[in-house]
Amino acid sequence: MNNTFITDEQRIVLLANGRESFRNADFDPAPVVKLFTPDAGATWLLTEMDPDDHDHAFGLCDLGLGMPEIGWVSLSELASVRGRLGLPVERDLHFRAEKRLSVYARDARLAGRIVA
Repeated sequence: MNNTFITDEQRIVLLANGRESFRNADFDPAPVVKLFTPDAGATWLLTEMDPDDHDHAFGLCDLGLGMPEIGWVSLSELASVRGRLGLPVERDLHFRAEKRLSVYARDARLAGRIVA
């Protein structure tokens, strides 16, 4: 799976986080990558990738409906997502995680959207 919205370096960290998550149920990494739809209000903060299935990434998902949630997402499905103007999902080139995923999730639940 070679998505242009995740760099090779990010993929390495996502896979390492995925391996650690399977070993340690209390693992709470910071997001590695922020993806978003420039024309549809959806955002994903991804922390890890399934080491056995590189198409599945885990993180905080906000589809713009006021109910962000933690879960798994298919990267191939994200690659096919288009917003109202037909724009694809993009990587936020300026995103640098400042908190652990659990803190982003708590803040998102309070705000009704991802606050990054």
